Amino acid sequence: IPDVARISFSVTEDASTVAAAQDAATAKTDAVLAALKELDIEETDVKTLAYNVYPQYEYQNCYNAYCPPTTSSPKIIGYEVSQTVEVTVRDTAKAGDVLQALGTTEVQNISGPNFTVDDADSVKAEAREIAITEAKEKAKMLAKELGVSLGKVVSFYEEQPYPMYDYGYGGDMRMESAVAQA
Repeated sequence: IPDVARISFSVTEDASTVAAAQDAATAKTDAVLAALKELDIEETDVKTLAYNVYPQYEYQNCYNAYCPPTTSSPKIIGYEVSQTVEVTVRDTAKAGDVLQALGTTEVQNISGPNFTVDDADSVKAEAREIAITEAKEKAKMLAKELGVSLGKVVSFYEEQPYPMYDYGYGGDMRMESAVAQA
């Protein structure tokens, strides 16, 4: 059963200088962080996934498929600063409140909530224990029905191994071009 929700969003701001775009993005991000704090989201549950600065260019205009010759390259007219943040919501009942708070702070690209298990390792350990118990029970039942005794375990795969196909050597995975005769 999922015990956390993860929501991501972006803050994107444009300005004529990198510093001005960063200041605007920081101000908006600070407003988001304040809203999240009011919802009791811990600072450790907020992390930046990406931070990018992109130049914005002005290109020479072309008219009716005619582009006048130019001696200059495209001109930088400003910058875009974009920060993508992920929020882990530990009380999944608050996921809607977090989405609403993000919507009112004018962020872009809200994604989620994605419900998941925070400690996947403990869930895998529990599943492994159950699988091993069931495998032992099944092996004992089969051994009894076949009239054989069980020995020690000779192999164990925790993950499903990748299938090995016999390409081009009569393996099952190649397409046959011959049509079956009636």
